[in-house]
Amino acid sequence: MSAGEGVETLLPRIAPGRLDAYEELLAALAGSQVWMLLWHGGPGEREAQYGSVEVAGHGYAPCVTSERELRASGWTRSCEVVGGRDIAAALYPEHWGLWLNPHAPGGGLGIPWLDLRRIAGGLDRLPAGPLVISEPSIRADAFYERLTLHARRTPVLRSLRRAWVRPAVGAAYLVIGLDVDDPGERTAEAVRQMMRRAIAAIPDGLPVGTVAMADAFDPVAMWLRANARPFYDRDATASPAAGAAARPPYGYGYPGPY
Repeated sequence: MSAGEGVETLLPRIAPGRLDAYEELLAALAGSQVWMLLWHGGPGEREAQYGSVEVAGHGYAPCVTSERELRASGWTRSCEVVGGRDIAAALYPEHWGLWLNPHAPGGGLGIPWLDLRRIAGGLDRLPAGPLVISEPSIRADAFYERLTLHARRTPVLRSLRRAWVRPAVGAAYLVIGLDVDDPGERTAEAVRQMMRRAIAAIPDGLPVGTVAMADAFDPVAMWLRANARPFYDRDATASPAAGAAARPPYGYGYPGPY
């Protein structure tokens, strides 16, 4: 079975609550090709422009998943064959999603830009959405105190924030948001050392991850910037206690449930 056939086999299985099938679809799409529908120009031309559709206020670039679907679509303009991972990397920085087979019965399926980011960056490295994000309720005072102690000894670190993240697939975990002066490798190594020194104070069984506050495309970083006050702030005369953040709507960072 080819990668394209894998996508087409999985598409009819996508339904609300079938996140297992949706994850399989994303993996198949990452290893397949799609036929991007060009509204202007031809493949490789500077003036080439993908088509566009808007659904619930979100933009998507339409494509088809095989030559067979291209014929079925009746599309008479040019198209460009692109790898799934490549088109994901090209679209998500502009907050554009990918719409598969819009000519199909039911209108096809839209892949939100946040899931294209996961395809481009690695499905195993980024949490499956929609994400439910909130202020942590689990007690980890010793860990926060140890982090704050070592943060004061890490000059490149401006602030620390925290969130509780429940992905659509997998276990919930604590996230520490890292706001730094310079995102270079020396800074990254200083922050890794800080986290290693604080690891011993993590409560048993508590999974902990980190996110760069400067990441403009990470939904957890977006939530932290909008909802969470720092529990460590280098530039504050006294670090304020983290206030209770409003619980976001279901599927924060996504246009809605699948």
